[in-house]
Amino acid sequence: MLSTFLAAVEGTVISPATPSIVGEFEAASLMSWVFAAYLLTMAVTTPIFGKLSDLFGRKPIFLTGCLIFIAGSALCGFAGGMEQLIAFRALQGIGAGAVIPVTYTIVGDLYKMEERGKVQGMISSVWGIASLVGPLLGGYLVDTFSWRWIFGINVPFGLLAVLFIALFLKEERTRKKANIDWAGAATFTIGMTTLLLALTSGGQSAAWDSPLMIGLLAGSIAMLAAFVWIESRAAEPMVPLKLFRIRDIAFSSLGAIFVSTLLIGLTTYIPLWVQGVQQGSAVLSGMLLAPMSLTWIIGSFVGGRMIAKSGARGAAVIGLAALVAGSAGVALMGGHSPVYVLPLLMLVLGLGFGMSLTVFAIVAQSSVGYSMRGASTALNTFLRTLGQTLGVAFFGTLLNASLLSNTAGGDSSGVSEAEINALLSEHTRAEMSADRLGSLSGVLESGLHSLFIVMLVLTAIGLLAVLPLSKRPPAPSE
Repeated sequence: MLSTFLAAVEGTVISPATPSIVGEFEAASLMSWVFAAYLLTMAVTTPIFGKLSDLFGRKPIFLTGCLIFIAGSALCGFAGGMEQLIAFRALQGIGAGAVIPVTYTIVGDLYKMEERGKVQGMISSVWGIASLVGPLLGGYLVDTFSWRWIFGINVPFGLLAVLFIALFLKEERTRKKANIDWAGAATFTIGMTTLLLALTSGGQSAAWDSPLMIGLLAGSIAMLAAFVWIESRAAEPMVPLKLFRIRDIAFSSLGAIFVSTLLIGLTTYIPLWVQGVQQGSAVLSGMLLAPMSLTWIIGSFVGGRMIAKSGARGAAVIGLAALVAGSAGVALMGGHSPVYVLPLLMLVLGLGFGMSLTVFAIVAQSSVGYSMRGASTALNTFLRTLGQTLGVAFFGTLLNASLLSNTAGGDSSGVSEAEINALLSEHTRAEMSADRLGSLSGVLESGLHSLFIVMLVLTAIGLLAVLPLSKRPPAPSE
C-alpha cells in the first residue's frame, strides 16, 4: 500500500506545481517534457522489470526500483534548470517502471481471483487518497515554500516502503537465467524518443515539412516497425504480443490507452486552466482536483466487485460513460464558470477512472497464470503509460500551436513563449495591466478549450473500444 501511495503521490503532487516550475525556469515550450520524460522511461522499463520479476522474484526488483525512484526524486529537488529537471524525471521514471507493476503483480500472487476485486479496490483507494492529498499538498508546498519540496516528500515514503518490503514480504522463488529483450527496449526507446521530439518540435522550432521533421518521423516509424518485428521473434519479448490473442486483454489494453490519455490531459491542464485562465492559486487548483479522489475510491470498489460477478464489460462501459460525461462537462466550461462546476465534474470523472482502471488491472492479472502474470500486468501498465506519454506530447503540441496562432491584444503574430511564461509566474503576472492579463488569459482559455474537446473525442473512442469485452469473469488462458 505504501509503495503504491509513493508512486501515486508523485503523479498527483506535481500537477499544481507545473505552472510555477515553468514560470521559474521560463520554459513553457518544455512543459510537456516534465511529464513525457518520466512516462517514457517508465514505459520502456515497465515490461523489462515485469519480466525480471517473473525470473528473479518480485522482492529484489521492487527494492531496486524503489531506490532508483528515491534517488531521482532527491535530484529533481535540486535541479538547476528545466533540462536537468527533465533528466532527473527520466531517472524517476526508471524506478517507477519497477515499483508500480510489481506492486500490482504481488497482489495478483497473494490473492485468488475472488479476492482480487476487493484488494485491487483497496489498492485503487490508495490512489484515490493520494489524488486527494497530492494536489492539496503540492499546492500548499508551492504557495508556502517552493515547488522543489514536492519531490522531497517522496524520499521518506520511499524509504519506509523499502524497509517494510525488505522486512515483511516473504517469497520463495528459484532464480532463472534472464533473457532480456535489449533489442526491443533499444528500438522502442529510440523510436518513441524520436516521435516525441517530432511532436514537441513540429510547427514550432521546425516546420512540419522541413527535412528535420521528415527525418524524425521517418526514423520513428522505422524504429517502431523494427520493434514490432523484434517482439514477434524474441524468446522473452519486452511486449509479449501473444497476450493480445486473449480477447479481454486486447480490448482492455486499448481502452486503457484512451483512459490514460484523458487522465494525463486533465491532471496536466486543469491546473493550468485554474492558474492561468481563472487566475487562481496552486492551492486552489489542488482543491478543485481533489474531489476526483473521493469517487475514485468508490468506483474502484464497485468495478472490482462487478468484474468478479458479471465480467469486465459492464463495469468498463459504465466507467467510460462516466468519463465521457465528465470530459464533456470540462469541454463546456468557460473562463467565468462558477467555482463549483469543476469539483462536480471531478466527482463524475473520479468514478469513471476508479471503475475502468481497476477493471483493466484485474483483467491483466486474471486472464493468465502465474508464469505470465508479471508480464501481463507489466503490459497493462506499459500501455497505460504509453497512452500518457503520447497524450502529454500530443496535447502539448496542440496547445503550443494554438497559442502561437492566436492573437493577443491585436498582435497578429500570436502569443510568445515569454508572455506565457510571464502569465504563469505570479510575480510577473502581478505587474501586468488588467487589459494585457485579460488578453493573454483569453488566448490561453481558447487553446485549452480546444484541448478539452480533443480529450472528449478520444474518450468517446475509448468507450467504443471496451464494448467487445466479455460478460464473464476473466479466467486464466495460456
